[in-house]
This record gives sequence, structure tokens and C-alpha cells, in this order.
Amino acid sequence: MTTSSSERGISLGMPELPAPAYPDDVRARLEADAREVIARYPDSRSALLPLLHLVQSEEGHVTRTGMRFCADMLGLTTAEVTAVATFYTMYRRRPSGDYQVGVCTNTLCAVMGGDAIFETLQEHLGVGNGETTGDGKVTLEHIECNAACDYAPVVMVNWEFFDNQTPASAKRLVDDLRAGRPVQPTRGARLCTFKETARILAGFPDERPGAVEEGGSAGPASLVGLRLAKGEAAPARVVHPRVQQSPDAPSAGQAEEEGE
Repeated sequence: MTTSSSERGISLGMPELPAPAYPDDVRARLEADAREVIARYPDSRSALLPLLHLVQSEEGHVTRTGMRFCADMLGLTTAEVTAVATFYTMYRRRPSGDYQVGVCTNTLCAVMGGDAIFETLQEHLGVGNGETTGDGKVTLEHIECNAACDYAPVVMVNWEFFDNQTPASAKRLVDDLRAGRPVQPTRGARLCTFKETARILAGFPDERPGAVEEGGSAGPASLVGLRLAKGEAAPARVVHPRVQQSPDAPSAGQAEEEGE
């Protein structure tokens, strides 16, 4: 005996309609930008990643319309574009906030307080992972390692670093973002919106006055090993963290022998 799809609780439904096109003025502007991006690559399909950032800069996430646009510009199927857009977490698939606040919950950040920061922000903002505040300002998410373990725990806002965070400092950070107060990353240029960040990631220059000069680099803790390798700094003297002995002080073993 067989059962129908309806009896099994499966709804076949109607096929999804094709994605709508961009308005003519938006399409013309995006096409000009897309051609500039595509011209950088010997194989046009290599431009797919920056084109996805480009359409993300238009609406704040990668829509079906954006994926259709990328497919048209590159001669790909929408299935090929969708496969890429859904693989990388940097492409948002639904509306999100002006500021993407990511809390690293990978191993070192987690044990240094990342888990506590994430839990605090969820409660403080009233949102869960991947959700956006009602004012549309902040989208909260937990993220994997961002190669800043020497500054753990780390919070990132639109991919800019905020190092050595605590639950209290993270709450102040999101409050400032929502209130429109200026926020300066630990390393790197002052923040811009997620849409503006997406356009920069598409390969277009940051046109904010002075922003390029503000661009950060690896912090001092990250460069210690490199400086040692180049002979630019003397090797650190290793001592027991709780015992700061003078050079003439007896060792622990000597002290025990003298006590005998």
C-alpha cells in the first residue's frame, strides 16, 4: 500500500516565480560597476565573489534579484550563483542590520570570555544568533576564528577588530552603535555601514576622507615573533609568573638545601 504526498505531510506547492529584475536606473548603475569588476579578471566567472559583494552593497543582503543579476552578467546559471552565495557566510541571505556584530566563540576566545560576551549581548539586545534588532541597527552572530587569538576575546563589527572585550565593554559598544555615537575599532579605520563595507569588499575604493590612512595592521602582540626573528628585539627573560627574583637570589632548590 502506498501513501500520497499529502498523506505524508509533504506539500509540493507551486514552483517559485523568477526573481524580479532591478529597476532600470539601479540596473544601469550596477552594470557599470559590474563591468569594471569583471574587467579585472581573465576569466569572467572569477568575478563572482566581488559581484556578490556588489549586489550585497545595494540591499544589505544577497537577494534572488542580486543572484539573477550576477548570473546574467557572468553567463552563469542562477543555480551556480546560488551555490556560491550559500556556501560563504559573508554573504547574508536575509535582511540584516547596519552593523554586523560578530562575537568569536572559537576555542581561545570562548575560554577567555567570548561565550559570556555572546550570551550577554543576546540578552541585552533581545535577539538570537543571526537576528537583527528592531531598529535595524545591529545583527548579532557568533563567528569562528578571525586570527586575533592574541587579543582574545575579540568582537568584530563589519569585519573591524575590537580586541580584549568584556561583557561590559561589548554592551557599551552595541549601545553606541544603536545611538549613532562614533565608534573606533582597536585596529583599522573608523566604522562604516555594512552596505558601505560590502562595496569596499567588492573592490571599490574607500572614498571617506582619511579612512585609508586609518587602516590598521597586525597589532604589536601579533608581531613579536617576527621582530624576534629579525633580531629587532631582545628575547624575553622567562621567569616564574609569581616569583620575581633578583639575579643574586637563591633558587628554590638552594633555599630548601639551606633550610635543611
